[in-house]
Amino acid sequence: MERLPGGCRRLAVQLRLDLDPEAIWAVLTDYDRLSSFIPNLQSSRLLWRRDAVVGLEQEGAQRFMGMQFKARVQLQLTEQLDQWTLSFVMLKGDFRRFEGAWKICHNDSGTSLLYELTVQGCVGMPIGLIEQRLQEDLAANLRAVQQEVHRRQGQDQG
Repeated sequence: MERLPGGCRRLAVQLRLDLDPEAIWAVLTDYDRLSSFIPNLQSSRLLWRRDAVVGLEQEGAQRFMGMQFKARVQLQLTEQLDQWTLSFVMLKGDFRRFEGAWKICHNDSGTSLLYELTVQGCVGMPIGLIEQRLQEDLAANLRAVQQEVHRRQGQDQG
């Protein structure tokens, strides 16, 4: 995690996976079903698609320090299949800044999934208090993608 000026945080989590990049990509781009397996994501809805650029609305919620916290964002995602990169930027939402990318790295030593996020909380959101939680959530999101790929591959084989 990197602390940036103005209460911004840049976080990155990488997980080594022994999975087919195409299977990971299929899970990451199953926009309407993301909330069925990503922790704390209550809804995810594809709004529009223009070739490799999509609009997505998501709402997340979780309890933190005894309080319920909800956030909604509308994202613009750019699919770069040739680079296995899915970058996103917030068009509007409950953060001042929310942008990043999912990157699938595939080489002779295997496959890994990288999730990068730069976030700036909304007014009244103490980013310092939630930065540890953000790191934990990012790692949980990667594990959830991994588990969903395994689940789908199990269904394909059965």
